[in-house]
Amino acid sequence: MTVYTPRRAARVLLVDAAGRVLLFDGTDPARPDHRYWLTPGGGLDPGETPAQGAARELAEETGLRLDPAALGEPVWSETIEFTFDGVGYRQEQQFFLVRVPAWEVDTAGFTDLERASVAGHRWWSPEELAASGDRYYPAELPAVLTRALADATAGQASC
Repeated sequence: MTVYTPRRAARVLLVDAAGRVLLFDGTDPARPDHRYWLTPGGGLDPGETPAQGAARELAEETGLRLDPAALGEPVWSETIEFTFDGVGYRQEQQFFLVRVPAWEVDTAGFTDLERASVAGHRWWSPEELAASGDRYYPAELPAVLTRALADATAGQASC
């Protein structure tokens, strides 16, 4: 039986002008054959709000620095159970949508573990993801992204 460590996290759907989301090409150090794509983000520091954690992680992993208030409200949340590097986690995570015209990703802020477990990055459309056959997290990502973009567009139209 796996014992899960509770963890809170914040993740970012960083979307460019073409409607593509930034994903990192990751692997689990304990299972090098387990490759997947994932959004920028990670665990919250003690006392950190989800928006603060999302902004911090975004800066560390992509070089994009934003005020946490600029992230607005989360567009999706979930609780997942997974193992990484031999440790089981039960993670409550919230996703924030951030739109940019374009962005040149700067991974200089990666931790040693991120440098060891992330091979690169790519911008994906929801359609490319759904048709890829690649593993990505969350598994619902194309639908979550499509819904978040539609909701954001509807919100802009009503202003």
